[in-house]
Formats: sequence, structure tokens, C-alpha cells
Amino acid sequence: MAVDAVSSGEVPPGRLAGRWVPWLVIGLWVVLAAVMVPLSGKLSSVTTDKAVDALPASAESTKVAVLEDSLPGGEDNTFVFVYHRAGGLTYNDRAAVGRHYNALAKRYPPKTAAAAEEDDDGPPIRPSHDGKAMMFTLEVNTAYGPPEEIVGPVRDAAKDRPAGLDLEVTGPAAIDGDLDAVFDGIDLQVFLTTVIVVTVLLILTYRSPVLWFVPLVAVGAAALTSMATVYLLVKGFGIVVDNQNSALLTILVFGVGTDYALLLIARYRETLHHHNNVRVAMIHALRGAAPAIVASAATVIAGLLCLLAADLNSISGLGPIGAAGILCALVAMLTLFPAMLVVLGRWIFWPAIPRFSTTLQEKPGLWGRLGAAINRRRWVATLGSLAILGVLAVGLTGNTGALREQDQFLDPPESVTGFTVLRQHFPELGGQPMTIYTRPAYQQQILDIVKRTPGVAQASPGQSSGGWTDISVFPTDAPDTAAEYDTIKRVRTAVHTVTGAEAIVGGPSAENLDTETTTSRDEKLVIPLVLAVVLIVLGLLLRAVVAPLILMATVIVSFAAAFGGSVFVFDTILGFKGLDYSVPLLAFLFLVALGVDYNIFLTSRAREETARLGTRDGMLKALSATGGVITSAGLVLAATFAVLASLPLVMLIEVGFLVAFGVLLDALLVRSILVPAITLLIDRRIWWPSRLSRPTAAPPGGRHAHTDNEQLALQR
Repeated sequence: MAVDAVSSGEVPPGRLAGRWVPWLVIGLWVVLAAVMVPLSGKLSSVTTDKAVDALPASAESTKVAVLEDSLPGGEDNTFVFVYHRAGGLTYNDRAAVGRHYNALAKRYPPKTAAAAEEDDDGPPIRPSHDGKAMMFTLEVNTAYGPPEEIVGPVRDAAKDRPAGLDLEVTGPAAIDGDLDAVFDGIDLQVFLTTVIVVTVLLILTYRSPVLWFVPLVAVGAAALTSMATVYLLVKGFGIVVDNQNSALLTILVFGVGTDYALLLIARYRETLHHHNNVRVAMIHALRGAAPAIVASAATVIAGLLCLLAADLNSISGLGPIGAAGILCALVAMLTLFPAMLVVLGRWIFWPAIPRFSTTLQEKPGLWGRLGAAINRRRWVATLGSLAILGVLAVGLTGNTGALREQDQFLDPPESVTGFTVLRQHFPELGGQPMTIYTRPAYQQQILDIVKRTPGVAQASPGQSSGGWTDISVFPTDAPDTAAEYDTIKRVRTAVHTVTGAEAIVGGPSAENLDTETTTSRDEKLVIPLVLAVVLIVLGLLLRAVVAPLILMATVIVSFAAAFGGSVFVFDTILGFKGLDYSVPLLAFLFLVALGVDYNIFLTSRAREETARLGTRDGMLKALSATGGVITSAGLVLAATFAVLASLPLVMLIEVGFLVAFGVLLDALLVRSILVPAITLLIDRRIWWPSRLSRPTAAPPGGRHAHTDNEQLALQR
């Protein structure tokens, strides 16, 4: 009677008392926003791009970086000036190089007495053997500013030179400065671009002049709250946030939050046809959609928290950062968003306002017709989908080698082109310098060992301070190559044999080597952990064993196909020179955790309908009901990640494209065709060992099997 009364618009008195609840929820969010929005603006003040904050926690190069930061003069920024003229250097060219060095040394004097004494030996200007280039190294103490602030003035100080004399300022500090320039203002750029993209897609999805604004406001509130939450985590627990993770936070919250909005609106629109009261309709919509949304969020959060097991600081830091963002999106979309919809009423759907009707007849629609076609050609749909995924996976045979630091930029800056020039005219100094720290009493012994090590072009002692002394080592091979990495390994092996020296080897290339090694280790640990966690969540949600295993298998196949197709694009079309070390792990995490979202949206609805209609009709009903929303959600999530592809850094382009392509592949092919086809082939056995997998005898009177399933659901 109560349900009938509600459906007819006669709301019981208890329901009337709940009219103030949506307004209370909105009021609480207004108060929360007043506190959190000012804090969200402070997130950029705690983001960092220091190497020590991104390096592997246990790596040898990390220990060198920490030691450099703690010793006087050890944290110097190293710039390398390379002057060159195609026809050979002139007398005026050499004089100009000397003037530049003297002016720069005067402008940025050493901060320690030992370094000052070193400079008394004369300018360390080195001519090339071909007579066409000269170079010198400038050590600038960080007291003068970080690389991004001083790289410009350092370059400007050497502008006055003879016509035809070219100069590239390169070196580790110059690369860091150019990299920071790429990230300058990236948070605002990503935020605004994402807002524009989501707005356009929501308008196209709902074809309403007003409805798009509601989810956008709710997701925006979630994004700002997540930024404030991450800021508080940094302040309270010392979590490291770099610019890359800050950008990914925005993308995650907007993409996932909008997906939740699409799913809830789809259910809400359904229930508005069956309930006259909007609050009652929303309650039923939440009962239907919230379990899938919560399970989806729990899966992504659990997957992200698996990153805490990673040794690489930049990867492990993304775990709590991303988890905080997903949690904020979940809370906002299950509280603020439905409250706004209820307060605004049915008119928010104008011009396609859903009307209450007790005689509403459902039309098959596009997804209903697709389901019928899949049902008729189950094997064709299954094998055809697998064939497409298999062809795409062939791309994995392409170039999956590691991307060098110099190849990270879409448009190579001066610091990168400078390394090419340096390599051309000074082949004996082909690699980036290594830094060795050892105890002062063992400096000469370590120096002699290093000079005898194959692959070392030059080794020179530095200054001593704080109980340590440093040695600069130049390898003969080009930066970030296998040959240079082999030299670093040989040097480490050699110096570690000296008992009591406590020698450690670091430097830019050593950091990249350690990062790649650690990433390989992290992948072997984190990927199985993510798979296990996602499988457990699916098992708990579906209360079955077969279905989660099949769904996980489709996710893995989908990832392989997306990865292979993307590698083909990167290698053949875009001409990238490899994959950034973090791309495989990040892409796997996002595609598995986010791809499972669509599994959850589809199969949770299929399980719900199976209890009433049987497995075959239940899956067809679920596909018809969720096909549109899954496609829309996939387009929105893919578009938000595609925002990363608009940034001038190869790593972000690779992550953005791979995840966007994978999400579309998952939503349009795997979840819309392959999973329904496999389910129809396996039939009720897919729910094993739950009761839904058991056959039921047809009762007298010709009642259909789906009625027996309905009785089974009632018994449960």
C-alpha cells in the first residue's frame, strides 16, 4: 500500500519530513566548500619536482641526492656551456668564451672556500679536438634559486657574443629548468581544459541547456575538495606530490566523478517514470545505482592503494593522492549531486522531461537491438571481438624500450639539443657526469680504481666537506644508453670493493638507471597485487567465482590490446623513441581499475535482472539499460585522459593516449559485445557457485523459467 501510495503521488507523512534533507546536504557542502576551497589553492605550493622526492626510496642514487642536499656546496646546479662554430672557432670566439666564464663566475661565486680555491687554478674551459667548439661547466649554488628560476638569467648572461658563434646551455640543471617550464601552470591548464571537455560532452550527451551544469558543479566541488584533502595529507603525513601526480588527480576526479553522475542520472531518469515524487524516485535510483558506484570506487581506491607497495616515490605517492580524489568524488556524487537534482525537480531535464506513467512501455532501442544480434550470433561476437583485440596486441612487438630523459620533450629545448652538440664535438665526454661520494681518506684509491674502469673517459676529485668527498666521472657513451648504464654498473661494482670507503654512485643517468630497475621490480609486485584486489572486489560484489575470473581475463586482454595499439601509434605514427618508465604501470593501473568500472556497471545490473528474468534475458536487459550510459561514461573518461595528450611532454602524451584508447576499447567493444556474448554462451554457469547458477524446474501451468528465478530471488 505504501509503495502504491508513493507511486500515485500520495506520499506518506514520514516522507514529507524528509523534504529538508536535500537542503541540509547542500548547506553542509557550502560550509565544507568555504573551508576547503581556500586550501585547494595551496596545493601548488607543496608540489615538488626535486629529484630526491621522485627517486626510488632505497636506490643508491637517492642516497647520493640526499647527501648532496645535506652538504655545503653539494646541492649545486650544474650547467654546461657549449660554444660552437661550423667553420671553426676564431680568436674573438675564444675571447668571448673567456669573458662569459669570468662574468658568470663573478655573478655566481662559489659558496665554499674549497670551491673558491679550485677556481684559482684558472677557467676550466675545454676546447674540442676538432677546433670547432669550446665548453665549460658552471656550478651554481641553489642559494641563488632553483633551476627553473636561474636557467633563464644564466642563458641571458651569455647572449653577447660574436655573430655566428652558437651556444647551447645544457647540463642536468638546464634540463631540470626546461622540464619545470613545461609544468609551469600545468595544474590550471589541465583543470580548465578538463572542465571545458566535460562540459561539451555533457551538453552533447543530454542535449539539455541546463542539466549539464548540475554534474559539473558537483564534480567541480569534488575536485576542489580533493585538492584541499591532498594538501592536508601533505602537511600532516609528508606525502610527496609532484606536478605529474597533481595533474593526474584532476583527471581522475573529473573523469570518474562524471561517470558516477552519468550512471546515477540514467537510473534516476528510469525511476522518475515510475514515481511521481522526485525524492522517492531519487531514493530508488540510489538504491539501484549506489552499490555499483560504491563497488566501482572501492575497486579504484583499492587498486591505487596498492601503489603504496612501490619503491619509486613518485609512483607510491600517487596511491594516497588518487585514493583521496576518488573518495571525494564518491562522496560528492552520492550526496551533493542527488540533493541538487531533487531540489531542482523534473524540469532540470528540459526539454526531454521524464513523465510519471503507470503504463510506460519500454522500447528496444539501439542497445536492445544490439543485444538481440549478439544473442543470435554469440560465437561470431565472441571470436570476432577476440580477433580484433588479438590484432591490436600484435603492436606489443614494436618499440617498448625505455625513453631517454632527453627524448621526453615533444619539442626538444636548448638543454636537449645541447647534449647532441656536446656529443658531436666532445665524444670523449658523451654521457652525463656521475657523482661519487666517498670518505676523504679513500678518495685517491677510489679515483685510481674509477679511472681504470672500462667506459670511463675522465674522473676528477672535488671538494671535501662534512666527512665526505666527491668525485666527478664522465662516461664515454651517450646519456641513458645501455652502454652508459653498463659503465655505471661497473663503476659501482668497482668502488664497492673498497672496504671502509662507503662509496656511493649517483648522478642523472644513475638516477634514471635506478628508476628503471625499481620500476621493473614495482611492476612485478604491484600488478599481481592490483589483480588480486580487483578480483576480490568483483567476487564480493557478484557473489560468484566464474564471473569475476572471466571479467578479469577480459580486462587483461583489453589492456594488452590497448597497449599494443598504442605502441604502434607511438612508434610508427608519432615517432616516439620509447616508452617512459612509468607508463606501463600507470596505464595498467588505470585501465584495469577504471575498466572494471564498466564491468561492475554492466554485471551488477545483469545480476539484479537475472534474479528476475534469468541469465539470458537478464544480460540482455542489463545491456539495453546500461549500454548508453557505459558508452557515454567511456567517452567522458577517455576525453578527460586525452587532455594529457595536449601537453608538450612525451610521458604525459603516452599515458593520456594509452588510457583514453584503452577506455574506449573497453567501453565500446569489450563491455558492449565481448562480455555479453561470453555470458550468453556460458549462461547461468557464469554465476557459479551462487544460487543463480542452479537450474530450476518449470512449475505446472507453463510458467517461464524467469519466474522461477524471481521466486528464488524472493526466497533469498
